Amino acid sequence: MSDDPRHDGPEHTGPPQWGPRPDTPAAGGNGEPGKRPEEPRPPRTGWRRFLPTWRMVLGTVLGILLLIVGGLIAGYLLVDIPPANAAAKAQSNVYLYSNGAELARDGDVNRENVRLSQIPKSVQEAVLAAEDRDFYSESAVDPAAMLRAGWNTLTGKGKQSGSTITQQYVKNYYLGQEQTITRKAKEFFIAIKLDREVSKNDILEGYLNSSYYGRNAYGIQAAAQAYYGKNSEELTTAEGAYLATLLNAPSAYDIAAHPENKPRALARWNYVLDGMVKKKWLSQAEQSAMKFPTPGPAKASAGLTGQRGYLVEAVKDYLTTNKIIDEDTLRTGGYRITTTISKKRQNAFVEAVDTQMMDKLSDSRKVDSYVRAGGSSIDPATGRVVALYGGIDYAKQYVNGATRRDYQVGSTFKPIVFASAVQNDSTTQDGAPITPNTVYDGTNKRMTISNGSPTGFAPANEDDHSYGPITVTEATDKSVNAVYAQMGIDVGPSKVKNTAVDLGIPANTPSLGSSEGAISLGTATPSVLEMTQVYATFANHGQQRPYTLVDKISKRGEGLELPERPEGTAISRNAADTTTSILRSVVEGGTGTAAQAAGRPAAGKTGTAEEDKAAWFAGYTPELATVVAVLGQNPKSAAQEPLYGAAGLPRINGGGFPAEIWADYTAAALSGRPIRDFDLELEPGAGSPSPEPTTGAPASPTESAPPTSESPGPTDEPPTDFPTEPTVEPPTPTFPTDEPPEPTEDFPTVGPGDEFMGQGTGWDEWGGG
Repeated sequence: MSDDPRHDGPEHTGPPQWGPRPDTPAAGGNGEPGKRPEEPRPPRTGWRRFLPTWRMVLGTVLGILLLIVGGLIAGYLLVDIPPANAAAKAQSNVYLYSNGAELARDGDVNRENVRLSQIPKSVQEAVLAAEDRDFYSESAVDPAAMLRAGWNTLTGKGKQSGSTITQQYVKNYYLGQEQTITRKAKEFFIAIKLDREVSKNDILEGYLNSSYYGRNAYGIQAAAQAYYGKNSEELTTAEGAYLATLLNAPSAYDIAAHPENKPRALARWNYVLDGMVKKKWLSQAEQSAMKFPTPGPAKASAGLTGQRGYLVEAVKDYLTTNKIIDEDTLRTGGYRITTTISKKRQNAFVEAVDTQMMDKLSDSRKVDSYVRAGGSSIDPATGRVVALYGGIDYAKQYVNGATRRDYQVGSTFKPIVFASAVQNDSTTQDGAPITPNTVYDGTNKRMTISNGSPTGFAPANEDDHSYGPITVTEATDKSVNAVYAQMGIDVGPSKVKNTAVDLGIPANTPSLGSSEGAISLGTATPSVLEMTQVYATFANHGQQRPYTLVDKISKRGEGLELPERPEGTAISRNAADTTTSILRSVVEGGTGTAAQAAGRPAAGKTGTAEEDKAAWFAGYTPELATVVAVLGQNPKSAAQEPLYGAAGLPRINGGGFPAEIWADYTAAALSGRPIRDFDLELEPGAGSPSPEPTTGAPASPTESAPPTSESPGPTDEPPTDFPTEPTVEPPTPTFPTDEPPEPTEDFPTVGPGDEFMGQGTGWDEWGGG
């Protein structure tokens, strides 16, 4: 019997109670003596129960890493280096007229492989500076660059490949241009394998021979011939840097095809040279002494002569610019592209240019060799481009006269100023609403006024003619610069620019709004096609559907989705229709009377660029908008040239060849269709007779009403007396007998400036036609 009272004794009557002694620690949960048992962890409550434990996170991360490593190993083992792809033998794309008849085929790949030793070291280094400066020291792939490029693409900073030269070579030679995850994955593994099995020099040689440089040139040897007429081993460092520049955007940086892109090409060329200096492949002194190597003219493929080449290049530009197909993918070929071009109307355009202008030129006059034309025609209701005239022959003149963006549009811009005035309910300096009947001071070289102060901007009228008080309609008929310069200030240059953009002129158009005072006189340089979009919007009562050159596109029988082109309101109907009313007057009795030969109700505007380098007629009937520009262009360099004396005439005006071509084409294009008249809804007060005007800047409306703006509804029968003779004889222009004035380099902005007070030099040829 124990002496312990807990075990027996008078106080304890129940069964024995066993337990540790007071001085003995409790046993641990693992049965070890001296440790207390662990109490169970309380369950998670509240928001904590939704968080993973550290064990779960660690397990997940390890699992993902194992999957990635396993996938990389499997990919490396399963993906073999394939034979050269079919793109190395690129197929043709087939281009069709809107009726399904074949227009052209591109293709006939121009390629001649050369050894790396046949390419100057400096040219190799220029390519590395442009595309992959660490090529010889880096691995075949750059995951960080790929992730960065992917992120930039997702966040809207533009598509970027993030590829090394090795990856680009794999894509060009072994795979294809499609933008898919599968292709990118194969490219990744093949590049790694290729880098282990082939030398860097061999990869660079393959890349230089497989890359596309534009002008249907595949490989550095074909590019050297296409741009500089020499073999690759004869290329200079400057020429090599330009060819390296082309790799980034072959079509955009070919300054023969797109002269307006020369600043961008120069910037990229300098970027390449800067990279060579940074890598110590070129000294700073050598770079400073280097001049840009202007490439030679392009030669058209055998199947792209005549107008076909212009049409194909315009369609390609449309597809790539609108991101329907990227340039790399398109050049792999196999696409069947149905264009919006009407074969009948296209032929009519060529015929009109030939009979109304080209047949009247002489080989004995040097200036006649500068005469070129650009034109386009749009169905206003659909936005479809039904005809496009690019030049005399794609094989002789590579640059497209319908799409180049470097000729001033002159007074064809003035209707945009008036439309903006109506759209914005603008008033003159004395508060009078701007309508067709508003009277302005048309005095030659009259100083423009803003808020009661002179602006320093006093442009001359054509031939320094003064008109005195004149209505807006009459000023449009006669293309009076003094009136429209003031109107542009009354409306506000920024509002004029916004209206121009809304009507279809791209916001990045050269010179658009760069000089506030001059914007109203047509210093901007949109293309003929872009101006046709503007006038098509006028014809469609201010409603606009962005133009298109493509009806459908397919490959292997499967159609590609084209972007939607929803119709929207560019300007109000009364702004568009009131503009049409004053443009009808231009055709009926102003500078555009030659357009009456179309035999249909028409509205339009003439224009002449500075120094007579371009003459324009932009016009429309209710169902067809067409713009024609006669361009002074050097036949070799495509540089702008004055047209004084061309065709034996002192000056080429918009009311001459351009309006005559427009009328001939429009008559043929609409032949057999019922004659339609305009259905116009005008701004208040636009068609009402007005009292006698007072003298000076904007005053009361004039007594003589403008031509009737309200027109009868559509009719199936042509009018018996159409076309009518002009009721007001257009002013007989005087022509310069001396040398043309020196062009003005810089245009004034709105604001005081003594050097422009009362001066008109450089402005007197604008607005006439």
